[in-house]
Amino acid sequence: MTRLVVGAAIVDDLSRPTVLLAARRTAPSALAGGWEFPGGKVEQGETLEAALHRELAEELDVTVELGTQVPGPVELDHCAGWPLKPGFAMQVRFARITGGTPRLVDHDEVRWLSRTELYDVPWLPADLPIVAAIEAQLH
Repeated sequence: MTRLVVGAAIVDDLSRPTVLLAARRTAPSALAGGWEFPGGKVEQGETLEAALHRELAEELDVTVELGTQVPGPVELDHCAGWPLKPGFAMQVRFARITGGTPRLVDHDEVRWLSRTELYDVPWLPADLPIVAAIEAQLH
């Protein structure tokens, strides 16, 4: 059975995004220093949307408005997601911060990246195809 993970492509504007927020991991050690989309595992009985709101509140201390999904190549629970390590897949949604300023809780750095800066950070390998999918949508 595939374990679902949610991730947020946090942008400045849901209808015409110009920058994307990237977050640098601190743990586990094998992933520390890699950049990712904030998010995490969906708990039993939790909707994907509720999980994403919870994870962003826990990881960045922000509230968000959710936008459309970034469709991936695999079918997950009635949505198209992205493969991660074996047994895990992620649904990614665009999001815009509506409350708070990103605070470092589970990450040691966050950075807003424009379309020309997207590859200036070493993304986790599983996130690179998602970055490529988002790149075409940044203005």
